Amino acid sequence: MKILLVEDERKTGEYVKQGLVEAGFVVDLALDGVDGLHLGETGDYDLAILDVMLPKLDGWQVLAGIRRVKRELPVLFLTARDQVADRVKGFEQGADDYLVKPFAFAELLARVRSLLRRGSRSKEPEQMRVADLELDLLRRRVTRGGHRIDLTAKEFALLELLLRRQGEVLPRSLIASQVWDMNFDSDTNVIEVAVRRLRAKMDDGFEPKLIRTVRGMGYVLEMPGCD
Repeated sequence: MKILLVEDERKTGEYVKQGLVEAGFVVDLALDGVDGLHLGETGDYDLAILDVMLPKLDGWQVLAGIRRVKRELPVLFLTARDQVADRVKGFEQGADDYLVKPFAFAELLARVRSLLRRGSRSKEPEQMRVADLELDLLRRRVTRGGHRIDLTAKEFALLELLLRRQGEVLPRSLIASQVWDMNFDSDTNVIEVAVRRLRAKMDDGFEPKLIRTVRGMGYVLEMPGCD
């Protein structure tokens, strides 16, 4: 998913961008309101994070401009202004959430994920397929070749992530943050064990094999011959 971050404090902006990228997001950083508004109006984003006090155009003006063309885009205000009146103004003008500086990045990440889940519900497909594998998101059910496959909650989440990023090599750090909501520890083999169990359930006994290990990089779910 792609996020627009508009923050005039370069150090803060780079810190937030790096954290979001490590969590698996694509992030564009704008350092003033004019650039932020231009990107917001023309770019294809799933979420915008706006500071209020910006040079050239303030956050309210950027939000108003974005709302004129993208009424459904989730917007999170990230600002040092913690007055109740400021928060009320943000919500009245169409912001979806408001986080006051200084903040813990873990809280920002949790709010980002919450807004993205909320914003994607209406767009989310009910089913996902590749080859003869089918994942039913509403019933939380997986079948392959017409056979029901019983997965744990974490295995289902892992398979869903692989399907959503089909054809993309996913590093272990991204899988750890997205499925287990934790920082990757190179000393743990939880990712390898989970992938091995998932592969045993949905690949063993079936053709073609869909989950592939890319040595030194991570895992990818794809149809063979897609390289």
